[in-house]
Amino acid sequence: MDATGRGRADDIDPADQWVLNPNTGEYELRLSPSAPQPGVPGPRRAAPRSAGGAVRSRTAAPERAPDRDVPPPRRRRGVPEEPPPGRRGRRPVKKGKAKKVLLWTGGTMAFVLVAAAGGAYLYIKHLNDNITSVSDDGASTGGFSKGKAINILLIGTDKRTGKGNTKYGDKDSVGHADTTILLHVSKDRSNATALSIPRDLITDIPDCPTKLADGTEKVIPGTDNVRFNTSLGQDDRTPSCTARTVTELTGITPDNFMVADFNAVKTLTTAVGGVDVCLGKDINDPDSHLNLKKGTRHIQGETALAFVRTRHAVGFGGDLSRITLQQQFLSALMRKLKSNDTLTDPSKMIKIAEAGTKALTVDSNLDSIGKLKDLGLELGKLNPKNLAFTTVPVIDNPAEKVKATVVLKPGAAQQVFDAIKNDVSFTAVKAQKKKEAAAEAARLKGSKSAASEVRVRILNGGADAGSAQAELSYLQNTAGVLKSENAGNAEASQAKTTLEYSPDQADQARRLADILGLSGSAMKPGKSVTNDQGLPTMTLTLGKDFPGAGEKFTASSKAPDVDKTTADKVECAK
Repeated sequence: MDATGRGRADDIDPADQWVLNPNTGEYELRLSPSAPQPGVPGPRRAAPRSAGGAVRSRTAAPERAPDRDVPPPRRRRGVPEEPPPGRRGRRPVKKGKAKKVLLWTGGTMAFVLVAAAGGAYLYIKHLNDNITSVSDDGASTGGFSKGKAINILLIGTDKRTGKGNTKYGDKDSVGHADTTILLHVSKDRSNATALSIPRDLITDIPDCPTKLADGTEKVIPGTDNVRFNTSLGQDDRTPSCTARTVTELTGITPDNFMVADFNAVKTLTTAVGGVDVCLGKDINDPDSHLNLKKGTRHIQGETALAFVRTRHAVGFGGDLSRITLQQQFLSALMRKLKSNDTLTDPSKMIKIAEAGTKALTVDSNLDSIGKLKDLGLELGKLNPKNLAFTTVPVIDNPAEKVKATVVLKPGAAQQVFDAIKNDVSFTAVKAQKKKEAAAEAARLKGSKSAASEVRVRILNGGADAGSAQAELSYLQNTAGVLKSENAGNAEASQAKTTLEYSPDQADQARRLADILGLSGSAMKPGKSVTNDQGLPTMTLTLGKDFPGAGEKFTASSKAPDVDKTTADKVECAK
């Protein structure tokens, strides 16, 4: 308490001061009736002091007892409410707008959801100051884009900093990639896949160009046949090196990455008021300090951290068993964040925003509330039933007598990677609208011209160097497409191969699609171009998905058969 008998501003929880104005659909800072109500907090200025050093009130408002709440000024029925002092009046908005402002956070994945939760209406500068960012070192695509599929890399480290965390093991741990999830969100936002990568997976870590704290750069040498978790922390590797390792492993380049430590689990679960998890048996694990009885349990803080870290008391007692617990926890967190008791509680939303922005470290392309908000708007379109959790298919390392690590399961792992690259849904939802799917299928139906009548120019739009010339040789010498030519490199790189043609070239397009194994989605009705001889020609642009000269594009539209769960279902740990 200060000299006037009022509580100091520093002692007040910000979440208790922000209330929803039903006329504007915005949250406003509610102080005493005499105090100004700014739209967003600005820098705190020191209050004037009396000669004796006591803090004086800035206004002449009468004092009140500290234990009594002062209600806001009442207004007469039928009389429009005056805008708060210091704010312009706004026109009333339609009923339900306030709810829409909140709903954009619903359905966003785990830490991404929490970080984005406050972006649209909270005190922006303050939250921006909370965010810690590190260089992506060129390991990402440069950031997610609207209208395209999104790949976010979520990294949980075992760095044991913070109060109480040293009891979990090596207090001097540099923080390895203890938990890694590649979150893929479909282009149409109808579905998503969260792919867990085991920390004990044997893989190759590439050379990692890295910007150091002093601004200089160096290349951290890569290593082969090592645990995946050493892609972070080991040899001073940064999160960007983990991103490069994921690309090396899966062929998928993350758009952005986020990093969270032990404290993030504790603070985020406390901010949302805890989550409900299910245990199929009693668990007492001295290593993780988890002691819970069978059944549905409400966990937060230290107990939540113990839950996601336990492994010896569940399944086969290894890291793969712990992954299932982590997926269960993230599903529970997502359900809680999407629930009405969270979305309609401004106090809770503000606490989530505070905790989320402080708990996360993000890449340099995602270093502001504005960018996190935009990401949240995209991810908020997801329905929990269409978010699938799965794990990279692995087997025990055959080179070990005592099984401690795992390796990729031949065939199955690549099928999972390919499905994600090709934007295939792992849930029952269709990734495209029926109308769009029907239109794409129709492009392949109809008469086909002879191969000798197909005229096409080939551009390299992201395939390996020399691919356009190699494919040209195949078409001319093997497939009989003699009217083909190499047109060099495309202006921009693209993920998928496309064939653009005019309506009167549809017969030629269907023949070439049949030769190459192109899907209807790769065929782009449009216009032809004129080649050097002044003749109309189609354009085949080879994307990053180009399988090689003479090989057919055989991307499956069906997800591989792997173990998976969805975020809307409650799974019980056993």
